[in-house]
Amino acid sequence: MNATVASAKRQLADGSANAQSLLAACVERICNPGGEGARVFPHGVSMAARKQAQASDMLREQGVAGPLAGIPVSVKDLFDVQGDVTRAGARVLPERPAGADAPAIARLRAAGAVLVGRTNMTEFAYSGVGINPHYGTPRNPFDRQAGRIPGGSSSGAAVSVTDGMALAAVGSDTGGSCRIPAALCGIVGFKPTASRVPLQGAIPLSPSYDSVGCLANTVACCAAVDAVMAGEEGPMAAVPLAGLRLAVPTGLVLEGISDEVAEVFSRTLRRLSAAGALLQDVAFDSWDQLAELGAHGGLVAAEASAWHGSLVASHADRYDPRVLSRIRLADGQRAADYLRMRQRRGELCRQADAELAGFDAVVLPTVPIVAPRIADLDDDDAFFTTNRLLLRNPAIANMLDLCSLSVPCHRHGEAPVGLMLFGRHLADRRLLAIGMGIESALRHERG
Repeated sequence: MNATVASAKRQLADGSANAQSLLAACVERICNPGGEGARVFPHGVSMAARKQAQASDMLREQGVAGPLAGIPVSVKDLFDVQGDVTRAGARVLPERPAGADAPAIARLRAAGAVLVGRTNMTEFAYSGVGINPHYGTPRNPFDRQAGRIPGGSSSGAAVSVTDGMALAAVGSDTGGSCRIPAALCGIVGFKPTASRVPLQGAIPLSPSYDSVGCLANTVACCAAVDAVMAGEEGPMAAVPLAGLRLAVPTGLVLEGISDEVAEVFSRTLRRLSAAGALLQDVAFDSWDQLAELGAHGGLVAAEASAWHGSLVASHADRYDPRVLSRIRLADGQRAADYLRMRQRRGELCRQADAELAGFDAVVLPTVPIVAPRIADLDDDDAFFTTNRLLLRNPAIANMLDLCSLSVPCHRHGEAPVGLMLFGRHLADRRLLAIGMGIESALRHERG
């Protein structure tokens, strides 16, 4: 297993490493000309990172260390970091440094995290594939030679973790943007209940669905970062699987599933059952009605169109055409359509929460396929078909305002596959504890 927040904290505590040496190891990987650093961090290492590491070491010598003191963390290029330009993976925004940190970033800074740099992403976070025509597309670590997609929109965030360029990454998740790249790249991705982490200081895609999440090598790593960003620090222990009530959804979420993912998912369910979890096949009525929220791009397209309106009117030619086409889906909506979708969404959220009351969590494949090759998505039809397939399962949690976690469940040497967990609204810490238990049960299975 790659480095974790906990292992780095032990090294810092026993003096076998300091913040500067942890950062130096990350920078070495970023600057490796044969690696993905230029595509993951297209704007380079943060100029302030070394000073932050030095300050962290000085404070530790004085006995002062926050919960993430000295831990290298990458930041998706969607969040304001004081002094840095927020580009959101685009070339259309003004090159103007942010005057202040986004609240989530300020909390990480106050906790002592060393902010390594800004990671590449899908333009304006509007795709689950991870391709960026402006700054390049980071290659999936599983099969670099074939040039497979990393998943998106937090593409660089995922690869920054898999390649040891950071120990954890901050991402956003509107329809799966933390969990999709985590699943395709073989790490953990967490999407909190949206209201737990402030969205201010992040360029919005859809305020109705946006949430601030994280990616890392273990569930405990994600829990540590999430605790700081949500202001809910406290001890957490893995929940034993024996007696856990896990719902296994039927229907649409299993359609189009590849043989590889189906085999891994089936094997994973058997492992969970053998560990004592109580699995029950369930058809959720609320899920079957979510298509009502997707007409003409749904709430996402409507809210994206409202934010991008003036930019599109004056600089449409500077957008990724695939992103622009999705923003323009909202042209077919009326104000009444938007208001009805908002109301209907609230009804479905309440229904879904009631349906989940009898379960500890829901388990399903994060995405139904393994990562395809970038070259195979040159055709727009192939791209958009793949994008819809990748977003389909994760987006359920965003639409129904749930918390969600993706945990790798494939064996060593296999293409990465993610097991996704859903928890009830605001049951985030409980879901993370369950995720730690599942991760532990799968560790032997994964080899």
